[in-house]
Amino acid sequence: MIYLLIYENLNLNILLIINRLSTNVMKSILYQLAAAISFFTRIPLWRIVDIPVKHYSRIICFWPLTGWITGGITALALFGFSMLFPPFLAIILALVVRLLLTGGFHEDGLSDFIDGFGGGRTKADILRIMKDSQVGSYALIGMIVYYLILVTTLDSIPKQLVVSVILAADPFSKLLTVLMMNFLPYARTESESKSKTLYDKLTFGRILAACLSGLILLVVLLKPLFWFATLFPIVLILFLYFYIRKRIGGYTGDICGATALLCELGFYLSVCVISIHFS
Repeated sequence: MIYLLIYENLNLNILLIINRLSTNVMKSILYQLAAAISFFTRIPLWRIVDIPVKHYSRIICFWPLTGWITGGITALALFGFSMLFPPFLAIILALVVRLLLTGGFHEDGLSDFIDGFGGGRTKADILRIMKDSQVGSYALIGMIVYYLILVTTLDSIPKQLVVSVILAADPFSKLLTVLMMNFLPYARTESESKSKTLYDKLTFGRILAACLSGLILLVVLLKPLFWFATLFPIVLILFLYFYIRKRIGGYTGDICGATALLCELGFYLSVCVISIHFS
């Protein structure tokens, strides 16, 4: 009888511990997701949720998932604007919506990346230029070229396909950047970081979660023929990985934003080629 009571109490205590741990883990995950949405977009979740600062170091796992939001709203905006305006103008307006949604966060990174690596010769020069708030000639010309290619490419993708492509490209490009970040050190110190946050390296489980959120829309929404459009962005991220490692030895926040946009553009270009020549 005593043994039975001890056994039942032990089981009860174990269940209570498991429930408490499960609750704490789920709460931590939700905080990290809210931190990721607040950090990577202008959605002000911090106004309704008090997010502990410690969770911001673990947000990169959820970056591809935030791509569901930014990509989804951009695609929805394009769908809506296409009913009112010509396709070229609808694409421009949809990209304006994305800029408003993200605050131009990644575009700022791309312009700093172009300025830094275009004008800097040494690691110190590159990091100094990227941190400078002034826009140089490299950044100005580079961003004009980027948007010309981006808008023209999206306009060249078949209209019945472009919304699905945007939905798939956003999380996928962010996934590639997350994987690059996980295998590169941070190039600055925490005090030199613009965001004052250093991201934790991902565990195997978190890599799987990032891969799932980064790939599922691509697999579900696009025909298998267009899965080949992932090859060019993968080659591009590998090139950027080795190039960045050689030039400055690690990544910065600006580089993350730049690689996400460049991989996304590479995906759009690949889809454009496949849709014109192979479908």
